[in-house]
Formats: sequence, structure tokens, C-alpha cells
Amino acid sequence: MPSEVWANETLYSSWGQRFAVVRELARVQSAFQDIMIFESASHGRVMLLDGVVQITEADEFVYQEMIAHVPLLAHGAAQRVLIIGAGDGGVLRRVLAHRGLERAVMVEIDGEVIRLAREFMPAIAGDAWDDPRADIIVGDGIDYVKHAPDAAFDVIIVDSTDPIGVGEVLFTDEFYAHSARILSPRGLIVNQCGVPFMQADELRETSARRARFFPYVGAYVAAVPTYVGGFMTLGFAAKVPGLDAVAPAEIRDRAARAGILGTTRYWTPEIHTGAFSLPPYIAAALA
Repeated sequence: MPSEVWANETLYSSWGQRFAVVRELARVQSAFQDIMIFESASHGRVMLLDGVVQITEADEFVYQEMIAHVPLLAHGAAQRVLIIGAGDGGVLRRVLAHRGLERAVMVEIDGEVIRLAREFMPAIAGDAWDDPRADIIVGDGIDYVKHAPDAAFDVIIVDSTDPIGVGEVLFTDEFYAHSARILSPRGLIVNQCGVPFMQADELRETSARRARFFPYVGAYVAAVPTYVGGFMTLGFAAKVPGLDAVAPAEIRDRAARAGILGTTRYWTPEIHTGAFSLPPYIAAALA
């Protein structure tokens, strides 16, 4: 029988998607946002924040692999990584899969997201929470970046909500200025920039802002089914040139040394390289 209960995403006022709900697992109003986790009929367990899909068990691997493996392998020798947001733990898990990683600091402002993800979506992070290389901080990412030492990290990964509500401060001049300061000389930052078919202004404005503090700014794409509207873009900003144009053979070698080659379901060396080749309608939004 068709489901009588549906969860409707509210990201866009005039277009959206809905999920048939098998059962609601959690509904919490935290100090920052409304959090809902439910069992869907099609995508496994799903987390919504303020009515917007953040992650589903069925397709989380696409986004998580691309936001984590691409920057680490583009850098080639990243040992210290800062993750802002990503309270479900999936990015942390992928970062920790790299053999050469020495330290991963994850700063998530909403401890309820971590608690609920650990309870109801434990497979997404796996054992990452207990890895001795991981430092989990429930706190303000802006404040952490402001007070972190110079050149403290090789890579920064910003896995935030869109630039509204709790995520808005992660798209400011102050945040990017401090991000550039705390990155090492070959450092780079990636951040989600939305689905440009529907959110071109997000990519355009974020790219222009990052270009004030990083000399090399671009983006790459990933096709995540539940981020509806076509390609999701991930902003890429680096202190040195060429990190977005490493040949597939070299990326393959780096992935083999890191221990992730053959472990992924979306990322490959060829997809890594090709993801930087943007359709013109997306490239037009870059600074």
C-alpha cells in the first residue's frame, strides 16, 4: 500500500522532493535548528535540518567521498585536517581512512546532530568517533578558526548548511581570511556551494569572496541524487596553483599510498580529475 505519511523538503518555495516515511525516529528542536531523522521507503534513514535534506544512507557516499578525498589527494601530503560541520561523522570517517593523516579536528556547532547521528545513523561514521587521531569539538567553527594558530592545517573542509540560519557565518570575509591564515603554505579549503541550477548566486558570491583571500579559486562537481537540481558544486580555493589539475595517474598513486584506492563507490582518479571540468552554466558563476 502507498505510504500515508510523507516528508516534504522545504529548501525551495516552488519545487521540491518528498520521501515516503516508514517511521519517524527522532524529532528534536535543538538550540540551533529543527532536526528530523526518519526511516524512508527508498533511501534508508534520512536526516533533515530545518526541513532540508542533509544526508541519506542510500547516497551519502557520493558527497562524503568527494568532499573528503578530493582535497586530501589534491594536496598530496595532508597530515592535519580541519572539518567544520559534518556532524554525522561521514566526512571524518573518510578523512581518517587516509594513512598519512596525523590529526583531524572536527568542529560541529550543534551537539544534537552528533548525538542523533550516532544513535540513529551509526554506520555513516563507523568507528571514526573513537579514532585517536580525531578531536571532536562541539562549538563554533568561526570562533575556532579565529583563534587557531597560523599554518595549523593543510586542508579545511567546510560541510555546512546553506548560507542561511546557522550556516550563514561560514560564508563571510572574516571566516575566509582566518581560513587562509591557518592553512599551511600549500593549503586549500573546500566548501559546499549548493546546486547551481537552483542556487547559482551561492556559488557566485562564495567564489568572489574566497578570491579575496586565495589566489586560486575554482569548483568541482558531484552528482548526489537527493541534492535535487543537477550537479552539487564544491568550492575549491588554494594557496598554490595546480592542485585542481593533478593528472589521474598521480592521483591514483596518491590514493594507493593513502590506502583508499578500490575502497570507494563514487570517487575514482578519473572522476576526481573530471569533476573540475565544469559545464559552462556552472563555470559562468565562478569569480
